[in-house]
Amino acid sequence: MIPAPVVERAVNLYVDWLGSALAGKGARPVESIARFARASGGREGPADIIVDRGRGSAYFAAMVNGAASHFVEQDDVHNGSVLHPGTVVFPVVLALAQESGASGRDLITAAVAGYEVGIRIGEYMGRSHYKVFHTTGTVGTVAAAAAAGRLLGLDAEGMLHAFGSAGTQASGLWEFLRDAADSKQLHTAMAAANGLMAARLAADGFRGAARILEGAQGMAAGMSSDADPARLLDRLGQRWATMETSFKYHAACRHTHPAADALLSVIVQHRLQPADIARVTARVHQGAIDVLGNVVVPRSVHQAKFNMGTVLGIVAHRGYAGVDEFEQGYDAPEVAAFRDKVAMVLDDEVDRAYPARWVGKVSVETADGRVLHGRVDEPKGDPGNTLSREEISTKFLRLAAFSGAADPEEARAILDRAWNIAALPAVGSVFAIAQPA
Repeated sequence: MIPAPVVERAVNLYVDWLGSALAGKGARPVESIARFARASGGREGPADIIVDRGRGSAYFAAMVNGAASHFVEQDDVHNGSVLHPGTVVFPVVLALAQESGASGRDLITAAVAGYEVGIRIGEYMGRSHYKVFHTTGTVGTVAAAAAAGRLLGLDAEGMLHAFGSAGTQASGLWEFLRDAADSKQLHTAMAAANGLMAARLAADGFRGAARILEGAQGMAAGMSSDADPARLLDRLGQRWATMETSFKYHAACRHTHPAADALLSVIVQHRLQPADIARVTARVHQGAIDVLGNVVVPRSVHQAKFNMGTVLGIVAHRGYAGVDEFEQGYDAPEVAAFRDKVAMVLDDEVDRAYPARWVGKVSVETADGRVLHGRVDEPKGDPGNTLSREEISTKFLRLAAFSGAADPEEARAILDRAWNIAALPAVGSVFAIAQPA
């Protein structure tokens, strides 16, 4: 039995995910994957393809919706595993529930299974894995298989085979960040689709490797140097890792959020204007340097979200790094000038706390010679500083408006239905009570 608070949290995460999926409408990489899906799988099927309100097979709907929901960098994240579970789990459970006529409660139950499995495997794979591999693409494939397997009713043996087939398909490398490639959307698209396929194959008797995680030539052997098997069973049955998942407040890589919130605290406390700031030193963990250090001068909106100086420049000038703020001027002269004032340095305390805690620390040198310090122990959106339902709703409506996926009245109708997902006797279309745009 899943405790009521976990169900409530999962519903919040579903609503948050759906907003990000709507926001992917019109994004060039997403549209490219959607064209591939239409050409390969046709335009008919039981499952929503959210970006164009078309229908397709569960496989191709999961693929497109997985890509769409990871584009604007507003999808959820679990700190300890450095995994974005929602973007690979919810596309799968939504598509399969629509295909089978499953209830909303079935969808939420399967989603929780995906979160719990994915988070534990992400923690198991360790920090060394994330240095080279995009965990959401690799571990996310197994998370998607777990969620799909739960909806398909796989038994323990069937689930093991699903994990084996998912793990052997696990992929996703960070190299794309260096030249603003589109691979990040491909990672989540294929993690969702391949996880679904792995579970479907297992349901048909297809055999997967029984020791895909810990085997001599399994995932940890090939992708990690610090895998910790104890993480897989950590307080299993007592700890609900789903409850630990964070919502993203700023529309940027989560590694920028702690420093962004710390800088905002300094600006507010000392009533600073951007011109008052001569230099900012963001004191970060090694994972942030590994990922954000690849982007020196961003060449696209998406790449800008992985550049610490740009994010802090937007925060300093706009007070918030949201989807509109990036579109309206990630390369504006004042933001670019501020970017050049920002440096990242490794901080031992911050690095020791990571990934369980993402501490934000900044040092701000002012034009008049002062040195001010800011610290945030739980960035906005973390479990101890979470978003309320009202804030999630506001975020959802902002994302729908950003992409033009729905007008305000229609977006509210979609939102109301999403909040009631757990009570629906059959999931149906997310647009069931909304008129086409």
